[in-house]
Amino acid sequence: MEQSKRDIEPGRFLSLVLRHNPAAAQIRLDAHGWADVDALLAGCARAGKRIDRETLERIVRENNKQRYSFNDDHTKIRANQGHSIAVDVGLNQAPPPDRLYHGTAARFLESIRAEGITRQSRQHVHLSSDPETARKVGSRHGAPAVLPVDAGRMARDGFLFYRSVNGVWLCEQVPWKYVLESEISY
Repeated sequence: MEQSKRDIEPGRFLSLVLRHNPAAAQIRLDAHGWADVDALLAGCARAGKRIDRETLERIVRENNKQRYSFNDDHTKIRANQGHSIAVDVGLNQAPPPDRLYHGTAARFLESIRAEGITRQSRQHVHLSSDPETARKVGSRHGAPAVLPVDAGRMARDGFLFYRSVNGVWLCEQVPWKYVLESEISY
C-alpha cells in the first residue's frame, strides 16, 4: 500500500523518534523499543508535529515498509527494525534464503569492498529478499548499486540472520567475500 503524501512528514518524524531519537518528542522507549501512544502523541504536539490518533493508526496501517507495530490493545507503538539506539525488538533467528540483496549508493562501493557491508550507525545490516526493494533503498542516496549476497553460504559459515516482522533480513555484517561481485547491478 502506498503511503499518502500527507503522511510523509509525520511518518518521517515518527521514524526519527521511534528509531533514533525519542528525545525529539520528549519521550522514552522501553528496553524493547515500545513507546506509550498517548505520550508519543503529546510529545509530537510539543515538538510542533501534531499527529492525532487517527493519523497515527493510518501511518502504521499504510506505511509501505511496514515500519511500525502496535501492541495488541494499541496503547504502545514501536519501530520494527532500523534502530540506531539500543533496543531489543525480539528478533527471531531464521535461516535465510540462499540469496539476499543489499541496496546502496554506487559511490560507496570502494568503501564496501574494503570493509564489507557494515551496519554503520544501526544495530544490523539490512538485506532484502528481492533486488527491486534493494534498488529502491540504494536510490535514496544517489545512483543505486544492488549487491547480491550469498546468504546461504554465510549461514553455513556460522553467520546469524534474523527476520523482522516486516520482512527485512538482518545480520551483523557481510564480509566482502560473500558479495557476488559478478552479479552487482547498477
